[in-house]
Amino acid sequence: MGTVYEAAGGVEGLERLAGAWHARVMADDVVSHAFSHGFHPEHTKRLAAYWAEALGGPTTYTGEYGSETSVVRMHSGNGVHDEMDRRAIVCFDQALVDVGLAEGDPLREALHDYFAWATTTTMSRYHRSAEDVPDHLEIPRWSWTGLVDIPAGD
Repeated sequence: MGTVYEAAGGVEGLERLAGAWHARVMADDVVSHAFSHGFHPEHTKRLAAYWAEALGGPTTYTGEYGSETSVVRMHSGNGVHDEMDRRAIVCFDQALVDVGLAEGDPLREALHDYFAWATTTTMSRYHRSAEDVPDHLEIPRWSWTGLVDIPAGD
């Protein structure tokens, strides 16, 4: 069956998905607040590279852009934001439709499960302070069956 990354169309497919998701969140009154301070001009490309690495693709994100620690720190120290997280997931689900993934498609289900898990765990774990985020975190890997253990030293 290959990796979730491959099924999603590789970097190009994930860039389309990241673009669709970003358009959805920017149009959402609650989620767009997360971007009110601005965002990197290559946000969509970087996001796609992050997702690619997490979903079994190349390690471009950690090789060129940053680490899991830096990503989690960007999302930390903003207090609890359950409603924003819920709406970000809804935007992601709508973006999955925007890129042509039908209900019941195993790829759509795997991508939804990954995004919902990442949004409600790794990206929202340190709501008190970004300083609470440990150094040397690794991007969690996701497969068709969920979270994949990362071997020590990998």
